[in-house]
Amino acid sequence: MVGRFAPSPTGPLHLGSLVAAVGSWLFARSTGRRWLVRMEDLDTPRLVRGSAEEILDSLEKYGLWWDGRVERQSERAALYEAALARLRGAGLAYDCGCSRAEVARSASAPVPGDESAGPVYGGTCRAGIAPGKAPRAVRFRVPPGRVSWDDLVLGSVTEETSAAVGDFVLKRADGPFAYQLAVVVDDAEQGVTQVVRGADLASSTARQLLLQGALGLATPEYGHLPLVLGPDGKKLGKRDGALPLETLDERRLRETLRAALSILGQEPADGRPAEILDEALARFDPGRIPTTPAALV
Repeated sequence: MVGRFAPSPTGPLHLGSLVAAVGSWLFARSTGRRWLVRMEDLDTPRLVRGSAEEILDSLEKYGLWWDGRVERQSERAALYEAALARLRGAGLAYDCGCSRAEVARSASAPVPGDESAGPVYGGTCRAGIAPGKAPRAVRFRVPPGRVSWDDLVLGSVTEETSAAVGDFVLKRADGPFAYQLAVVVDDAEQGVTQVVRGADLASSTARQLLLQGALGLATPEYGHLPLVLGPDGKKLGKRDGALPLETLDERRLRETLRAALSILGQEPADGRPAEILDEALARFDPGRIPTTPAALV
């Protein structure tokens, strides 16, 4: 029984990622699970040097201790390559020669309410790359039909992935493996049985379920926590809600931890950070977690 927190080291811990860390920690510890931390550092151009260590230091200051070693996706390419080879062997992955501009021109609009998934790939290369074109990305052949799961926070969710996303990327044209494939392989290899994360990733869940089925992997429980929105109504970014380590004195730790628990619908106690966490765990009620974003003013 394993839960996890998997931040991208693109900057210091911020309030939105603190909510995800605290929420996943509470879900895992309240059900007797181990809690792992994994650095999702495949998107090299967006990485910020030293931010992985800064995030880990911040988690320690909050008392959010993890189990085992911290895995890094950048060290796990052989696992992703093996999974991709299995999908190719099963006829479920194919080369795509389309540029981003060509995908945008040929794609249909996303299903309303799921703009985060981007334009729906039109299947241009499904039957093979046109003569004169070279392979660029590798895509997953999405089957028709609906994908459903019972979310720990959102309840019953259903998506028709072929209409909402189309054949999605497994390996990008610029080289890195895509998030969808990497996270499925990582969760299975680490024995993760519960994935609790921000609601911005809810639209990725159906794609991950499809990959798990195609690779014969177990499916974890999924739960999606409320996003934290900035004053402009957009998802809180690193620059908007950063909690740099040097500013995290005990007063700031208490304030931000209590804020994260409030966003999760829990009644935060007062006291030192460890005492606040202990009390939150003892009184944790998943049914009180909101399904709508929290807006900062």
